[in-house]
Amino acid sequence: MTSFRFAVRALALSLALPATGALCVVGPTSAAVAVGNPIGGRQLAARGVIVNLTPRVPPPPAMPAASFLVADMDTGKILVARAPHERHLPASTLKTLTALTLIPLLDPDKLIMVKPQDVRAQGTRVGIMSGTAYSVDTLLQGMLITSGNDAAYALARGNDSLAVTLAQMNVTAAGLNAMDTVAKDPSGLDKAGQSSSAYDLALIGRAGMKLPSFRRMVSTKNATLPNGMTADGKRKPGLKISNHNKLLFNYAGAIGIKNGYTVAAKFTYIEAATRGGKTYLVTEMSSAQAGWRPTAAMMDWAFAHGASVAPIGDLVAPGKAVPPKPRPVPAPAAIQAQTSAQLPLEPALPFWVGVAGVVGLLALVRARSRRSIARRRR
Repeated sequence: MTSFRFAVRALALSLALPATGALCVVGPTSAAVAVGNPIGGRQLAARGVIVNLTPRVPPPPAMPAASFLVADMDTGKILVARAPHERHLPASTLKTLTALTLIPLLDPDKLIMVKPQDVRAQGTRVGIMSGTAYSVDTLLQGMLITSGNDAAYALARGNDSLAVTLAQMNVTAAGLNAMDTVAKDPSGLDKAGQSSSAYDLALIGRAGMKLPSFRRMVSTKNATLPNGMTADGKRKPGLKISNHNKLLFNYAGAIGIKNGYTVAAKFTYIEAATRGGKTYLVTEMSSAQAGWRPTAAMMDWAFAHGASVAPIGDLVAPGKAVPPKPRPVPAPAAIQAQTSAQLPLEPALPFWVGVAGVVGLLALVRARSRRSIARRRR
């Protein structure tokens, strides 16, 4: 009788819990929802190259980047992508976020005194001089045109401090719904925890190109910047700088915007070009191959077939309410096993089915108990 009671209780519990949803596995389900509902559209979660081809449209050219995205910069419609929300190190493409953050905050004519720590920056430098004051506009040109890390640090410090600037950069990214982006260094040099994605770089690049000064700088091929004074008080010759964006020199209609490289990040790009009234934006991350030709081939495909391809998603508007995109957390092995045991998933039973089952089982137990007692009394 005792074993029968335990069996009945176990059976009642097994009916009641699924009916009320108590066996829902929150970990894997939440992760699946986050991956399956990325910002910009569900199709962006697909694997491999994502594109809606028609019989008359050839496949897009191969891209060497681990992740990339191609979008109409005006409408925000995304034509093709691969792993657009995959996080990578951005390298100097992050300078576009630095500029997008600081241009609205700083007077372009404000003078910033360069400090020794600025000129000791690692990586690419413009050549600004310690103890010399440069205008915000000059430093922005040095940062965006020739990717000067020294200029990036001087700007960030001139905006109060690196810490304040980084906090503002992350606020700017969040306002754009660039949820894959975490800024840890205003120059884009590799830092632990720093990241962005092809999707986010498209949001940032698109927003930057709406600022006239930003657009002017990233489309500038060559410039001469004013320089500092020598020890005897004479002004040094101007700093001649050239844009690091090779597409700007080699592709008809190219209008910017920024490239980057570190050993860890590999080659990263944000590029834009305009032809025939259409402007396309291409972003690439973690590319093992340097050079402008793969981007040019993709631009050619977009200009030739973009109007015939159904979009796979959208670059969302700044400030538009979207659900947060938490990082997927792998489920523990025990939970994964439990989840697998429940597949294939079926719709949960209505609550009343579980209750009715429990009530019926309890009635059965009570009836059997009464019969047992009656037999003993006989």
